[in-house]
Amino acid sequence: MATVKDKRAKVRKTKKRKYDSVGVAHIKSSFNNTLITMTDLQGNVITWSSGGHQGRYKGSRKSTAFAAQLAARFCAQEVIQGGMKKVECWIKGPGSGREAAVRSLKAEGLEVIRIKDCTSIPHNGCRPTKRRRM
Repeated sequence: MATVKDKRAKVRKTKKRKYDSVGVAHIKSSFNNTLITMTDLQGNVITWSSGGHQGRYKGSRKSTAFAAQLAARFCAQEVIQGGMKKVECWIKGPGSGREAAVRSLKAEGLEVIRIKDCTSIPHNGCRPTKRRRM
């Protein structure tokens, strides 16, 4: 005779992580998208998001400031649940989501300690195109 197994689904409890009270928000804003990565002070990634990661934005709408705002809000809610209160913002790139992401982090309740612009600047740059002959 076959035994009847318990058909209840096993529920796994997710372990709630605790983070440091201070972290770093890396905001890379290009002309096509905005990437936001939340790390601790050692550089270990806690959570990340982008304009396209939100699901409803594709194509040129990923590059808008509103998509960057939603991505920053998502990251901020994740780290606030883990206990993070203060954040440094390291901003890189020329895109339109730079200021919107920082404002969104502030609005969600994170205290922005410092804003640092890490945009790389070419020392000599690319070779210019050859001179036009008329």
